[in-house]
Order: sequence, then C-alpha cells, then structure tokens
Amino acid sequence: MAENTHELAPEHLPAFLPSMEGSDPLMMIMLAVLIIGVVLLGTFYLHLHSLPERLAHKHGRMHFELVAVLGLLALFTHNNIFWVAALLLAFVQVPDFVSPLGSIANSLSRMANRPDVRSGIGPEPLREASEPDSPAEERDAAAPAGETATDTRQSAPRQEA
Repeated sequence: MAENTHELAPEHLPAFLPSMEGSDPLMMIMLAVLIIGVVLLGTFYLHLHSLPERLAHKHGRMHFELVAVLGLLALFTHNNIFWVAALLLAFVQVPDFVSPLGSIANSLSRMANRPDVRSGIGPEPLREASEPDSPAEERDAAAPAGETATDTRQSAPRQEA
C-alpha cells in the first residue's frame, strides 16, 4: 500500500478512511449500530405506549377497553393528549354506576308488578288452572293445601315461654 499512496500523504492513515478496494469498515459499524438502535428505540416506544393498558388491565373490562381505545387513538393520530388521558384514566378507578342503577330498576319493576326486563325475573302472569306442565306439578297438585310434595323442610315445634 505504501507504493500506491501519494508522496505527500502521511505514512499512517486513520482507520475510518475507506481502503483502496472500496470497503468502509466505519460505515458498516455505523449501519449495524443504526439498525440495532432503531429496533431498540421502537421497542421502547411501543412498551412505553402500552403502559396505560397494562395499568388498566386490573380494572374492569369496560375500563380497560376505554383506555385501550384512547391508546390506539394516540398511536395512530400522534396526539399525545389521548395518551395522557388514557394514562390518567388508568390510574383512576371509575366507580360502578351500572349495578346500582340496575338494582333500582329491578326494585321499581318489582314494585310495579312487572317482570325484570334484563333477566326475565319477576312475577309470572296468572295462568288458568289447567293440566299441569310437568310431573312435579302433578305431585304438588296432589299434595294437601299449603304443602308441596317436593318440600323437604321439617317444621320444628314451637316452644312457648
């Protein structure tokens, strides 16, 4: 290599200069560092982006889905306010409003003598006294008034004080 170099060039050339055959070792090292850095940075970004969803996973299903939708909106629209809202919502436990309202609705439907709309539970409409629908109803019909044949409870004698 010493015979092909220019006479004014120093004897020792730095390693980051490409050689005469065209290979550039510094460029190859930097390319590998760049690819590994982009992959690691992307992994860190997605891991950080899923933080609200992982925090909301312990809460209810609807709470988790709301946080997940906000996270997806933040990911695809690049609006950070959605991610901040998802993070705040993940830390705050939303109280359950549906169960008390459902209980109130069921109590009101029982007071109005209407069947429960959600589960079909409630007073049955009066039927005409006709043939029994099942063998258990036949036994109950044959039992004395006030008792059923399928009743297995024993009545204890009362003690008067």
